[in-house]
Amino acid sequence: MSKLVYRFATVSGQGIHWLLKRNCSITPGQLGGLYASICVVSLGIGTFFWLQGAKLILPFAWLEVVLVGVAFLAYSRHATDGERISLQDGHLVVELENAGRLERAEFRREWVRVEPKTSDHSLIEVSGQGRCVEVGRYVRPDLRPVLAREIRMALRGA
Repeated sequence: MSKLVYRFATVSGQGIHWLLKRNCSITPGQLGGLYASICVVSLGIGTFFWLQGAKLILPFAWLEVVLVGVAFLAYSRHATDGERISLQDGHLVVELENAGRLERAEFRREWVRVEPKTSDHSLIEVSGQGRCVEVGRYVRPDLRPVLAREIRMALRGA
């Protein structure tokens, strides 16, 4: 493999791999612990006031817990979203994960085109053999041309 220096890729053995992920500050497991603590505190306070005679506090506490749970669930579904691109054995493999659904496309190195979809800061279009995949969602728009050049260099040097 070539001795190029990559900004986004890691070189291991005979392959080059790009792992582009969403920048998440909390994992789904940590979010579950946070949600449990919010439930205990909110329902505890609601129960205290319900026992004091404020009968409408507890239903609103339950409503709050349910709505926060829905928001946390939506966040958790997308916390592990990402794009994995690998170049190995003459094949470029692109795997896109979105909300737990995995989409995979494999291209022969010789037939791959890597270009911006519409402009320099748009998503990167990887196409070949009648298939097309867009990558670069988790890279800043101003760095997408750098990523595209890096993938092109790796394809030429493979």
